[in-house]
Amino acid sequence: MHIDWAALGSVFGVSLVITVALVGLFTLGIVGLTKRESAAAQGGSATLAVSGAYVCFALCAAAVGYGIFLIVA
Repeated sequence: MHIDWAALGSVFGVSLVITVALVGLFTLGIVGLTKRESAAAQGGSATLAVSGAYVCFALCAAAVGYGIFLIVA
């Protein structure tokens, strides 16, 4: 049996980068929702922060869906 270590390292590197990117996107979504709560407490509106949070969550869901598609296909 021969293990292609370069391919294994490449898969590890790509998965690490994608994982960090997904965690970053999800964190931005949480921060956007936190801005909404702080703006509501001050009597303001945070429409841009909330829509940005929803976009971040949608991108996370799309990335997870694409990953599942790649696994199944």
